[in-house]
Amino acid sequence: MEWLSAENVVAVGTAVLGIVASGVMVWYERRVPRRKRIGYRVQMDNPIGDDVRSGRANRRLGLFDEAPGMSDATLVLLRIENDGSQSIADNDYTGRELHGLTAVFTDRTIRGVSVTQPVGTDHLMDHFTPAAGLGYDANTLRIPRVPLNPRDHFKLLVLLSGGDVGCDIRLIGGIRDGEVHPNRSATPDDKAPLFSRASRLITIMLTVCVVTLAAIVVARDDTPPPIGCAHGTLTVTGSTAFAPVVEEAAQKYEKDCEGSKVVVDPHGSTAGVRELEATGLASKKGSPAVVALSDGPKPSDMPQLLENRIAMSVFAIVVNDGIHLKNLSTADVRRLYRGEIRNWRQLGGPDVAVHLVSRDANSGTRQVFQRRVLQRGEIANSSVDCVHKDDPTAPVIRCELDSTEQVLAQVAELPGAIGYSELTLASGAKGLHTLQLDGHPPSVDAIEHGTSAYPYREIEYAYTYGRPPADSLASSFLTYLSRGNGQDVIRTHGHIPCWTAEGMKLCA
Repeated sequence: MEWLSAENVVAVGTAVLGIVASGVMVWYERRVPRRKRIGYRVQMDNPIGDDVRSGRANRRLGLFDEAPGMSDATLVLLRIENDGSQSIADNDYTGRELHGLTAVFTDRTIRGVSVTQPVGTDHLMDHFTPAAGLGYDANTLRIPRVPLNPRDHFKLLVLLSGGDVGCDIRLIGGIRDGEVHPNRSATPDDKAPLFSRASRLITIMLTVCVVTLAAIVVARDDTPPPIGCAHGTLTVTGSTAFAPVVEEAAQKYEKDCEGSKVVVDPHGSTAGVRELEATGLASKKGSPAVVALSDGPKPSDMPQLLENRIAMSVFAIVVNDGIHLKNLSTADVRRLYRGEIRNWRQLGGPDVAVHLVSRDANSGTRQVFQRRVLQRGEIANSSVDCVHKDDPTAPVIRCELDSTEQVLAQVAELPGAIGYSELTLASGAKGLHTLQLDGHPPSVDAIEHGTSAYPYREIEYAYTYGRPPADSLASSFLTYLSRGNGQDVIRTHGHIPCWTAEGMKLCA
């Protein structure tokens, strides 16, 4: 083993860089302004009555002993401070009420309040008036919107009755671009910590982990651990809409697994699954090294094909930018594709003839469109070039193209054109825009979080002829794509992996 190999130099360099980064983070936490922050802490919570339920004995003289209702009285000193590095103005408090913050003393009743402030901050007292929101009711103290410079603070001495010392005390409120949080230290007049406990823990853990990683890499054996790779050649065919995902995943797999070759040859979902079936029937060696991707389920007459659910894909209806409509109802889309609407002015658009730019019959994108949106097939093809009507009896011009890219290019170029595409490819195209359906935008995030009823979506299936051997390239690549690093590729291209928590529900 060479101790000064390039790999070990990189590992040690990474460790040094991690230590430096930790130091920089500490410096940043100390020196660079943080978010706006108001901290609070209870500096005193003592009994002054003769009730010793708290277990803390006390002695009383004078009014403490003579005034009524003092048998279970307590005194609380609450310190409120700006422990960030940015000033807080009165309009930084986010509540709708007149006051800015609310202190709640659980199980106790407020009897009186006194406000104090440090020397040099007499201007703060002008804000503590009933007109500014200062007041109390039962166990709730309303605190005005007090502007605080960094490290400014004030204290509230609160006389309470009922309950025991140590009952929960909370400060409620919000700060724009900041937070209100409890400070742990209860020592009177302690300075706020320069950096948080979480930051200290993260710094220590990062340093330990990076140093440990460097030590493991330097000391480990040169033989790389197995990662479930398989050798040979695999052909992936089928969906053109999902092809960019498979192409990138194939490149990454080949890079990670030397000796493997994944050939991506998409030419439509239906053509892909039928090619897989034909190859499987002709094969005399069991499951062939072919995987077919399909936008939606296979035909029912192919029982030998076994499915793997890979992702939830979202599709979109696209129109030429000259059509300024942003939303169509599902009913209007169906009328368009039945040939009942021949001019866009019938839908409130410009006086331009409708041109339907569709995919060929092998397209899974088209089949999803027909199944999820139209709920029927499209009308007959009437044009070869998408511009001139070859069938004079056809109600509108409709043409069919071989790929999603061709559809997008034709819709962007042809005035009055409408078509459909996988969402990510459509979102990056120029000269056209996507349409909402019944007010629902084609949004991956909304569908993933269950807040959209957008209908034009479908599960992406990967089919094999029979079950491939566990050590085969087909099995290894499918695992990589659906459950391994391929999940990151799927999400990068705007699809929802089926093996995430949200994806399992959508793909079920």
